[in-house]
Amino acid sequence: MSAQAQPTTPAALAREALRAAIARGEYLPGERLIEAQLCQRLGASRFTVRAALQDLAADGLVEVQRNRGAQVRKVSVEEAIEISEVRMVLEGLVAARAASRVTDEQASDLDEVALLMRRAVAAGEFHRYSELNQRLHALIRTVAAHRTADGIIETLRGQVVRHQFMLSLHPGRPAVSLPQHERIIEAIRHRDPKAAEAAMRDHIASVIDHLRSLDEVRP
Repeated sequence: MSAQAQPTTPAALAREALRAAIARGEYLPGERLIEAQLCQRLGASRFTVRAALQDLAADGLVEVQRNRGAQVRKVSVEEAIEISEVRMVLEGLVAARAASRVTDEQASDLDEVALLMRRAVAAGEFHRYSELNQRLHALIRTVAAHRTADGIIETLRGQVVRHQFMLSLHPGRPAVSLPQHERIIEAIRHRDPKAAEAAMRDHIASVIDHLRSLDEVRP
């Protein structure tokens, strides 16, 4: 089962490619996103690129200004912390709902992602771990099937996607977050909503603590 519908329209494909490039740091906060260059890079029309930029602007990842074009939105660590605090509440609710709705097939899907995450950490494949992290959270939202929360979380996640990517590459971070993810999966598999919510909130609280530590050492 797919954790999340894959983008199929040209604008959706361009949007996700650009989102991934921003997360990887190929475009820095405040950097202009020039349509002609994006068209060449993505092999897309100007109309498609504009639609993708508008979607990312709606997600809070890009700013589009009249007569000045688009640029990557600057999200401070302080704002990323506030966004994560909201996510902690919403994703806790989603994890609890997932625990009350999960099927045996979906539980197997969760186990598969956990296995792949363990292998990625053991092999030091932290880019792969970051991708699996996103896949896991998307799968949990799919299991929960809470459309309102899902939409809000996806928008919030888009705004801090670069911070999340950098955290996943921070030395030692995957080894810390892996057992947290495993506790979330275990609680959902055992159909324990309270434990699932607590595990998810603990995990995102850990993310917030790490963001705060980054803010403290910022020059």
